[in-house]
Amino acid sequence: MIKLYLKKLIPCLLILWLAPALLQAQNNQPTREDLERRKKELQKEIDEANEALKDTKRSTRESLGQLRALRNKITLRTRLINNINEEINFINGDINTAYRDIKTLQKDLDTLKAQYAQLIVYAYKNRSTYDLINFVFSAQSFNDAVRRYQYLKQYREYRHRQATTIVQTQDLLNQKIESLRDQKEKRAGALKTEQDERKTLEDDRKEQDEVLSKLKGREKELVADINKRKKDALNVQNAIRAVIRREIEAERRRVEAEELARRKAIEAEKERRRKAEAEEAARRKAAAAAAAAAAANNNNNTAANNPPPVKETPKPPPPPPPAPEPERTPPPTRSANVLEATPEALALSESFENNRGKLPWPVTSGNIIGHFGKQHHAVVEKINVENDGIIIATSKGAAVKTIFQGEVRRVMVIPGSGYVVMIRHGQYFTNYVRLRTVTVKTGDEVRTGQMIGTAGVNDIENQGEVELQIYKGVVKQNPELWIMRR
Repeated sequence: MIKLYLKKLIPCLLILWLAPALLQAQNNQPTREDLERRKKELQKEIDEANEALKDTKRSTRESLGQLRALRNKITLRTRLINNINEEINFINGDINTAYRDIKTLQKDLDTLKAQYAQLIVYAYKNRSTYDLINFVFSAQSFNDAVRRYQYLKQYREYRHRQATTIVQTQDLLNQKIESLRDQKEKRAGALKTEQDERKTLEDDRKEQDEVLSKLKGREKELVADINKRKKDALNVQNAIRAVIRREIEAERRRVEAEELARRKAIEAEKERRRKAEAEEAARRKAAAAAAAAAAANNNNNTAANNPPPVKETPKPPPPPPPAPEPERTPPPTRSANVLEATPEALALSESFENNRGKLPWPVTSGNIIGHFGKQHHAVVEKINVENDGIIIATSKGAAVKTIFQGEVRRVMVIPGSGYVVMIRHGQYFTNYVRLRTVTVKTGDEVRTGQMIGTAGVNDIENQGEVELQIYKGVVKQNPELWIMRR
């Protein structure tokens, strides 16, 4: 009975030891390593936000850049606190599991010790060698004596295993107690970190309220800046769409010219064949007339000399003229878009589309401060602002790089928006606005990640800026859906 109990007890102990890992895998929840990695990533982003805030604070006045940097910090720190709370919940779960395991192991250890004590008492009472020999030799047969001897041997081995199991259970219990102590220390450290982060979060919110209050006192100035930016953005949009329309018109004229040249070539081929057929008909007619004259002359000579008639071998008919080749039609395209009229342009468009959501950022480091489309202003909430692309804040003079290979179709300067570089990718156009300098020119072939210029500087907010726009034909696209997520 005791032996059967031990066989069942050891697997149970193993299950108790592995239970936390098994439950974690079944619930499909983030692991401790995931939380730790996410915590490091958030801390890194917070450090970057602090650097961005330092740059904006170098300005003599409060700016939207400071407000955006503070809001970004608050968002990131809130995520960090949530991450720490998840980690604390994880630790609490481990502590509760450790408590249950310790209680179970202590109970099992007490049971094992009690049973072992009973074995010791029984062994003590039957410690006499005479009693053991008498137990063996009192058997009724030799086979019975062998079985009794085997029983005594197994009994000794069982006592040894019982003692080993008690020692192992005691070691396992000690490990669990040590693990519980470590988990409590981790929880205490996580709670302290969470309290420190909450205090810093409150300080950030107070600073945000102060900056917001001061900015609202400059509402007229901000409204004037908003109107100026709207006007500059409209000028950029009109210029870009004008270039795209010219591209479409140029492609349409090129396609029409190619089609006209193809039709002229077909008509010229038809005229050549018609003339060849007419010449062939005239040649046949002349040959037939010559044959008739020769036949009449032969008949006169035959009547005078009465030669035996000779049959003439009929000439084979001339071969028919070659059938005209069917008109070649251009291969069907997926749409009637003239910007994809060539195989190269079509392949480039398809490649651009296949990289949707995987395109690189135009700057090495930065964050989006202006999202695509219409949204409320950060300070003057009654005014909506609309962006044709995304505005990325970066360091001053940061290198601006292409997000996909293509051809530079236009480099222009627009007052209030700096340099604008337009790159064509089949029927798609990527536009890089607010550049301070450029290193490419119209007609250049560029590759993915190639530097095309440097980011412009927003003097009011004292930071670098670049705007990325993506057009499909003349239709604006949301660049956040095309570039990689950070």
